[in-house]
Amino acid sequence: MNLSDGNRYVLTECSIATMVYERKDSGLIEDGALVVEGNKIAWVGEKKHLPDHYLNYTQSKLNNRLITPGLIDCHTHIVFGGNRSKEFDMRLNGKSYQEIAASGGGIASTVKATRASSEEELINSSLIRLDDMISKGVTTIEIKSGYGLDINTECMMLRVAKKLESLRPIRIKKSFLGSHAIPPEYKDDSTKYIYEVCIPALKKAFNEGLVDAVDGFCETVALSVEQMELVFKVAQELDLPVKLHAEQLSHLGGTKLASRYNALSVDHLEYANEDDVKSMANSGSVAVVLPGAFYTLKEKQKPPIESFRKHKVPIAVATDCNPGSSPMTSLLLAMNMACTFFNLTPQETMEGVTRIAAKALGEKKIGIISEGMIADLSIWDVNHPSEMSYRIGFNSLYKRIFGGQM
Repeated sequence: MNLSDGNRYVLTECSIATMVYERKDSGLIEDGALVVEGNKIAWVGEKKHLPDHYLNYTQSKLNNRLITPGLIDCHTHIVFGGNRSKEFDMRLNGKSYQEIAASGGGIASTVKATRASSEEELINSSLIRLDDMISKGVTTIEIKSGYGLDINTECMMLRVAKKLESLRPIRIKKSFLGSHAIPPEYKDDSTKYIYEVCIPALKKAFNEGLVDAVDGFCETVALSVEQMELVFKVAQELDLPVKLHAEQLSHLGGTKLASRYNALSVDHLEYANEDDVKSMANSGSVAVVLPGAFYTLKEKQKPPIESFRKHKVPIAVATDCNPGSSPMTSLLLAMNMACTFFNLTPQETMEGVTRIAAKALGEKKIGIISEGMIADLSIWDVNHPSEMSYRIGFNSLYKRIFGGQM
């Protein structure tokens, strides 16, 4: 079916996982119907209640397939140069993430490769990863900078992220991550890097319209709480929302810092404690769990899922697609891992890649199926939403609809 914004159509013979907050079982509607007008959802409900005036619209019968909101990957680093397969070998030979970083590997090795890449090379390599995500039902992703760690390369990464949105039917949110690490040339004065490179890069990227949010990595191998606050203060001056990688490898206190700045999300969180979770509950921040990194790094400490549930902190799930700790492009695999490693339920993982992932990006018009929402939808060859997490990375996508377009 070739659809344009002027087209109006009805999807029938389907189940619909609306992901509306008040509904249990993923807000599932059996024998449903969904009406699209232009790029918006005009009506959704049981087919028997479909208003008569929609009967003249083009109808597409889905043979009992499942419709969900288009999947949202709310934490990725898909723009980068090179790869880190050698470090994969090192980890299997007993080296820790911290040891690899101290020896010049880790983020520093990707920075070197990314700085040596042209904008065209970054676009072409990123499209390979992006196309795989799209083929698995993703309609929105977040892309971070953070592998340049100089003014020009950080801005180039964000320009690449913006360009990708014009090359593919995908919604992209761009996060400035110049506070990802301290580059080798500033290892003797890390705070000098914040003032001379990170903050000027952020301001330049902002002035070019390349930034939707500001992120950072608060960890012993990256930036301290005090250094991150210097960046967050500038973000606040620019009226940009913040998010943070925190408590992944140790407990440094980044979660409480992020909460003080009402962060959209705090991500990783393996070493977060109950006080951290309480601070997130008070700030309304989303907890983004990243099982791909947990798996690759062979971590033992799990995020405090029960504490998130207890304090009603919403949980999102993402791939963390990156060259080092999570070289994974399958959000479907991340869903299965989140259930298997972190004991999330299938409903929680579905919420975590739709409704809650949208919240983690500050998006209000995607992530659920409801009248007036943007018609970003995925249609699956499954009978129930739980199958999405049950299968180990299996791609059951039948059709993907982006802004009403199939």
